[in-house]
Amino acid sequence: MARKYHPTHMSGSDRKALTKELRKSRAMTGMLAAQADEMRSKAEALMKQADRLSCESWNERMWADGEPIDPSPTIDQALNGGFPWLQIECSRCRTPRDVDLAALAHPPATCVHDLAGRLRCEKCKKAGKRPVATVLQLAPRARHV
Repeated sequence: MARKYHPTHMSGSDRKALTKELRKSRAMTGMLAAQADEMRSKAEALMKQADRLSCESWNERMWADGEPIDPSPTIDQALNGGFPWLQIECSRCRTPRDVDLAALAHPPATCVHDLAGRLRCEKCKKAGKRPVATVLQLAPRARHV
């Protein structure tokens, strides 16, 4: 972007004062931009921590109550908080499975508890049954089954 043109039909001292103020303004712009970047990085770190705590809180409530609880973190919050895996279990055959939240075809604003009725067991689905999966918890990494 081109610098703004300031007409200089002024006396020498006025031109010098204007030049000095423009220099100050450009220096201030750089300092403000640096502060904005610093604040933005701090805010992103705080959001990541808040999303992680939200996921941990939801996991604890799931463990205590044993059912998908509303409100739950969104898919985007789970991914940002470091919980990219959703652990589920088939309600019929009890087969455990891990679902990669990043690979789901759902919008990132979808709440995790809303996925409970949409996820199906692959093994039972092939057998002609369509039982819903039971949501267990969000996890930072996949289980080795």
